Amino acid sequence: MQHMKVFTMMAGLTALLVVFGGYFGGQGGAVLVFFLAAAMNFGMYWFSDRVVLKMYRAKTIGPDDAPDLYRMVDRLRQRAGLPMPVVAVAPSEQPNAFATGRSPKKAVVCVTAGILRALPPRELEGVIAHELAHIQHRHMLTGTMAATMAGAVGILATVARWGAIFAGGRDGGRNPIALIVMSIVAPLAAMIIQFAISRQNEFQADATGGRIAGDPLALAGALESLERSARRIPMEVNPAAAHLAIVNPLASIRGGGMMRLLRTHPPTEDRVARLREQAARGDV
Repeated sequence: MQHMKVFTMMAGLTALLVVFGGYFGGQGGAVLVFFLAAAMNFGMYWFSDRVVLKMYRAKTIGPDDAPDLYRMVDRLRQRAGLPMPVVAVAPSEQPNAFATGRSPKKAVVCVTAGILRALPPRELEGVIAHELAHIQHRHMLTGTMAATMAGAVGILATVARWGAIFAGGRDGGRNPIALIVMSIVAPLAAMIIQFAISRQNEFQADATGGRIAGDPLALAGALESLERSARRIPMEVNPAAAHLAIVNPLASIRGGGMMRLLRTHPPTEDRVARLREQAARGDV
């Protein structure tokens, strides 16, 4: 079900790019901008491990630096059938964690210093399992593809908006006011779809992480604790890397309706409810 939802949203994002690109620049313009956005985003994808670790000021560690953590990651990655990832620790006091890297063989699992002190081993296992689930499902690739298409729509929108402003009047039979409106609505729609894909990936990683750890309730308890801590303890991190963390390390977007669409993470209460249902079903 989660795979189908993500596939449907990726198809919608692709259709949005094709329609908007065709309307503004024809097929050639849409293809050109797509490859421009792809080059930028896949460059970020290829070097994501180094870039993201730098954003979080994280340092890689070995088995002698944090033996308990290293053994925990090693035990859980074997249960998940994954190669041993690089393990890193970020100096932030806010309890949090993330995974990055371009493939299971080039993956990184990073935790903050704060989470090592805040969570009991059972809940920390749930968090590590969640991050390994992201690696297992290759969510880094899915996220990069979504960012590529959303970025392409954004570039087209910017070009279209300024073109309509400076051209004045009617351009090739296109109403400049309609073009300006479309150039605002299209990237917003692309961003909403991109964020929706991110939220579905989090739900999927929660479910798989609960199975890897064999204890969905441990992950549920960890998420509740991390959410409370994120509201109390600030973290200095580039917003571009905030979506990678297991809970949003920056100020959470509150409210319902439209505001829920602008979240990179699902509401924690929804994630916890699903994990409790998973535990009640015995899906471990």
